[in-house]
Amino acid sequence: MQNRPAIVAAGRTKFGEHYEKEPEKLIEEAWLKASVEADIERKDLEACYLSDYFLPITNKLGLEEGFLSELTELHVPMEVTRSFGSALSNACNAIQAGKYNVVLVGGIEKMTDRWDKIRDDLMLLEDPWSYYAGCTPEANHELMLRAYMKEYGIAGEDSEKLNIALAQIAVKNHLHGTKNEYAQYQRKITVEQVLNARKEARKPLGLYDYAPISDGAAIIILTSEDVARKFTDKPVHVLGSSSATDYLTFPAREDLTHFLVSEIAMKNALKMAGVNLWDIQIVELYDQSTVMEMVSLEDMGFCERGKAWRSIYESCQDYKGYYEIDGRKIFVNMNGGLKADGNPLGATGGAQIFEVVKQLKGEAGERQVKSDKELKYGCVLELEGFGTKGYVYVLGRD
Repeated sequence: MQNRPAIVAAGRTKFGEHYEKEPEKLIEEAWLKASVEADIERKDLEACYLSDYFLPITNKLGLEEGFLSELTELHVPMEVTRSFGSALSNACNAIQAGKYNVVLVGGIEKMTDRWDKIRDDLMLLEDPWSYYAGCTPEANHELMLRAYMKEYGIAGEDSEKLNIALAQIAVKNHLHGTKNEYAQYQRKITVEQVLNARKEARKPLGLYDYAPISDGAAIIILTSEDVARKFTDKPVHVLGSSSATDYLTFPAREDLTHFLVSEIAMKNALKMAGVNLWDIQIVELYDQSTVMEMVSLEDMGFCERGKAWRSIYESCQDYKGYYEIDGRKIFVNMNGGLKADGNPLGATGGAQIFEVVKQLKGEAGERQVKSDKELKYGCVLELEGFGTKGYVYVLGRD
């Protein structure tokens, strides 16, 4: 890749329920952390790319770009997208084209301000047709799980192991969350709690299988390769990126057992980066549910189709901080994933990028992975809707 975009700083807030904070306070907090890290000022920014799904609805804002202009007292070009992955894609294109040298990429969401309506909003976001049929956001996850078990003939003892493996994903991510100062949930849970929640719900998946509704903000400072060293001696480069799109209506897709967008985006991002799959040591997956983390391991190519649950089950019998797949180690969702870190939609992808950047720079503190070889490459998968769009970023350092 020519003129590789470089991440020179990253900042974020704690995710959770921030009733007491206005959205501008959250985005300001994330910006200040990033600006201090890179010793950068507002006047250095040439453009801003921001993401949110619901801010005009949850906080009754008008044109968001105007709100941001007031907030930053800047009049540079500003663009707003839905997801952080989309905002980063636009920013990378502008940097590579030589249009800008220093841009801000940020994400913000205040979902708990609209508790009484947020579930309706989420249902419409995923698929209006399903919404009018009364389909909840959780229904698609359960439909995918049922289709997966049928497709791969998983029954009897294997079915019990798969269900435990899914519970272990939630337990594992909560364990990682205890080491993340920004995580919404910083407490351990047990497999028994996950299984009991399913029994109470009388459904294949329960309370502990899903990511929460969250507030929060995240920001990165992206520069051209030439000017990155002006701000840091440890830039993390965007080596490869790709996105793909699939049918809005999940049941209308040809294969209900995986996300086609993840598979396509991962292959293209690796090709662009010139990096082999198993050069990737750390990955942040979009685990809106435990099923999504399991399926994404297969979509990204780390596990064979229909076998990810086995690797998860065996790795978690004596969990050492990573999944072991065919003798290889992969560190997954070290920030706690969406399950424990939180899921403030527009900011979620920013927290995923934040985590990989901190890990590659060796600045992840207590949760820093201990790898057999030098940590050099990581990647992020962010999804929009229920796998309607997928963004993959391969990050690396020199």
